[in-house]
Amino acid sequence: MTSLQCNIGGVPMRNPVIMASGTYGFGREYAAYVDAGTLGGISCKGLTLHPRSGNPGCRVQETASGMMNSVGLENPGVAAFLEKELPYMATLDTAIIANLGGSNAEEYVEGARMLSMHTRQQKQQGSRGIDMLELNISCPNVREGGIQFGIQTDTARSIVRQVRSVTDLPLMVKLSPGAQDLVKMAVMCEQEGADAVSLVNTFSAMKIDIYRRRSAFHNTYAGLSGPAIKPIALRMVHQVAGAVSIPVIGMGGISSVEDMIEFIMAGAEAVQVGTYNFVNLRAGTELVEGLQMWMQQQRVESLEEIRSIIG
Repeated sequence: MTSLQCNIGGVPMRNPVIMASGTYGFGREYAAYVDAGTLGGISCKGLTLHPRSGNPGCRVQETASGMMNSVGLENPGVAAFLEKELPYMATLDTAIIANLGGSNAEEYVEGARMLSMHTRQQKQQGSRGIDMLELNISCPNVREGGIQFGIQTDTARSIVRQVRSVTDLPLMVKLSPGAQDLVKMAVMCEQEGADAVSLVNTFSAMKIDIYRRRSAFHNTYAGLSGPAIKPIALRMVHQVAGAVSIPVIGMGGISSVEDMIEFIMAGAEAVQVGTYNFVNLRAGTELVEGLQMWMQQQRVESLEEIRSIIG
């Protein structure tokens, strides 16, 4: 009997397939296509303390092997999420991960405090809050905050430390591939009390409209995702997994069962699936089914048998 179970920072998951933030909304958007109970977890659309309308102009461009996006963290804000979106997510039979961004340290801290306090209150009432906080210090789609916090280890340390001090939720930190030293960044997160790290977010990229003679995106650059980044993301996950003892959640261009298994063999405890959700609305369920089938064919009873086998 094969087992797909995994554990991320004390949060048990039935399998290692998590829907990546920004590609799955708050779960409601895919309800007609995917039974959330087949998934390991859902990382909700990126939240900020205050509502954001996102970036103006073009937001998405297809590339030869993926896509570029400059959505700009459009979201209803933490308070509206708690009031309007979380009650629905709490009905889903899967792990709920709140992805939190910010423009400054105060916003990160207050957002984390609100999410944590609400979850504590819900548990006291016998109800459900979020299961894990994913601290996004890596978003390349906004001019302020985000990616700046994810570049310098010392700057990021301050954010992680402050957020850790105000939340007792399992804490996962989402890392930027643009960090000056990604391994050092991951080690710092572990030192500051993070329960897991997730990587990598999109790569900063560019597209030029040759007819309008300007960048296709309002903010000039946008985030590149999809199969084009997978080999680089895989290498980064392998490097980080070899340097930390906390779980590593790998992401970056996963669009097949084989891709997912590669990340696990490189050391990932679980994976997040993003761009592939736009190509295949049933991506999550099909990847779980495919992983189960591969394990049966290969006579692998537990993911521990293959995890981190690449030295």
